[in-house]
Amino acid sequence: MPARLFGPEGDIIAQLALDTGATGTLINWDIAMIIGYDPAIAQERVQITTGSGVEFAPRIEISKIEALGRMRRNFALICHTLPPSANVDGLLGLDFLQEAILNINMICGVLEMNWK
Repeated sequence: MPARLFGPEGDIIAQLALDTGATGTLINWDIAMIIGYDPAIAQERVQITTGSGVEFAPRIEISKIEALGRMRRNFALICHTLPPSANVDGLLGLDFLQEAILNINMICGVLEMNWK
């Protein structure tokens, strides 16, 4: 799903996968660089579990993110490059979905989301 990310160098629309298994929202390193953040100098590192094991990744705070009809300011994101086969720029995690009512109907292929 599209998400607009804002930083000191502008904004970009990134394609993020809705991931209810991800506790935190994650973007590819290059997306952070495009909007003006350098993950290499981030002071905070967090432990993440990936398909290949446990790693430490930088966490940055972006000025704003908009997705699914919701906007959050000063939002923390984890920077970690996903494999090209993922075909997305990152993951929209549970931290963004707080206060959301999410219904997934796998039989009909319908996702419904409402905000409190």
